[in-house]
Amino acid sequence: MLRIHFTAQDLEYVRIARSSDPLWEIVCSVCRLQTDEGRLAFGPWRRAVAPLLRGGGGGGGREGGGERAEGSGAGRAVAVALRSLMPSGPYIPDFLTPAVDGGIADLRQGVDRVLATPRSRLRREFTLLAESGAGAFVGPGARPVARAARLRPFAAERLARGDAEALRALGGLLTAYDAKFVAPYRPWIDAAMASDVAWRSRELAAGGTRALLETFRPMARWSPPVLEVTYPVDRDLHLAGRGLLLVPSYFCWRKPITLFDGDLLPVLVYPVAKPVQLPAVSGASLARLLGPTRAALLYEVAARGCATTSELALAVGCSLPNTCQQLAILREAGLAACRKEGRCVLHHPTPLGRQLLEESGAGSSERPLPVPRPATVSPW
Repeated sequence: MLRIHFTAQDLEYVRIARSSDPLWEIVCSVCRLQTDEGRLAFGPWRRAVAPLLRGGGGGGGREGGGERAEGSGAGRAVAVALRSLMPSGPYIPDFLTPAVDGGIADLRQGVDRVLATPRSRLRREFTLLAESGAGAFVGPGARPVARAARLRPFAAERLARGDAEALRALGGLLTAYDAKFVAPYRPWIDAAMASDVAWRSRELAAGGTRALLETFRPMARWSPPVLEVTYPVDRDLHLAGRGLLLVPSYFCWRKPITLFDGDLLPVLVYPVAKPVQLPAVSGASLARLLGPTRAALLYEVAARGCATTSELALAVGCSLPNTCQQLAILREAGLAACRKEGRCVLHHPTPLGRQLLEESGAGSSERPLPVPRPATVSPW
C-alpha cells in the first residue's frame, strides 16, 4: 500500500498533466513487453510490435546499442537494451523519467533532461539498480512470461560515471524505441489522454480536489487526509506542501506508480481507459450476438477487471442511463456482476463473461488487429 499524505496546502496544488509523458510511456511499454498481463488491453499492440522483436540479438550489456538503431534486428536490440535498464520490478531508475512540474510533453525535451542528470545521481541510482537485481519481486500487477536471467544494464559502468558517449547512446535508444514502438500508435494514445483528462478536469471543476481523487477508485481510495493507493510495497509519501502531479499513461497497467525517491517532485502516474471499437478488436460475431453496445461494455469490463458505470459510459461513448440499462442486461445474462464500494458501483466480468470473450476471440492472442486509422479507436 502506498499512502500519500496531504496537507491543506497540498490539496490546493494537485495538478493533472495535459498529456502523456513520452518517457513514462517508454518505461511502461517496455514493462508491458516483459509480461503477458493485460492481454485484452495490450495483446493487439504486442502482436503489432512482435516483428520488431525478432532478429539479431543485442544483449543488454552491449555498449554500442545506440549505434545499431538502424541495422538488422534493430528493434530487438533497442528493446533489450532498454529492458536491462527498465526491469518490470523491483526498481527502475528515476532519472529515466525526469519529474517536471506540468509534465513533459516533448520527447526531445525529456531526453535532454535525462542526459543532463548529475553524475552523483547517476551513481546513486545505478547502485540501487544493481542492488535490486537479486530480488524476485515483479512490478504492480505483473507476472513474468518466463523467468529469465537478469540482463546486465546497458553501459552501466559508463553511464554511472556520466560518460558523454554512453549518455548519447542512451538518448539514441530512447528516441529509436519511441519511433518504433510508441509513435505509430500516438493517435490512439492521444485520444485516450484527451478523454481521461477532460473527464477528470470536469470532476475537479465541479467538486474540487476531493472529487478528483475519488475518480481513482478502485485503484486508490481517498481517506482524508491520505490517498491510499494499491501498491506492491508498503510506503508513505509525505507531500509536505509540494502538491501532487497526476500523469495519465496509456501503458501503465492496473495500478498507479510513482518515483522511488520521495525527495523528487511528487508524481502519480496512473492508467487511463483505452477506447475500443469492439468489432475491430474482438470480431463482429460477438457484436452480432450481444449488440454492439453490450459487446463493447463486456469487453471494457473484462479489459479493466472492474470499473464504475461512469468510466464504462465514457469508454464506449454512451449516456449514463443507457449504460446502466445495458449493464443490467449483461448481469441478467450472467456475463457481468457488480458490487458497491462506498459511493461507487463497480462492475466486473463473471467467469461466463470471460469465457464468452475468449471463445469469440476477444481474449485470444489470435484476434485480428485492425488497420490503424485516424479515429478515437484503439487498435489495442
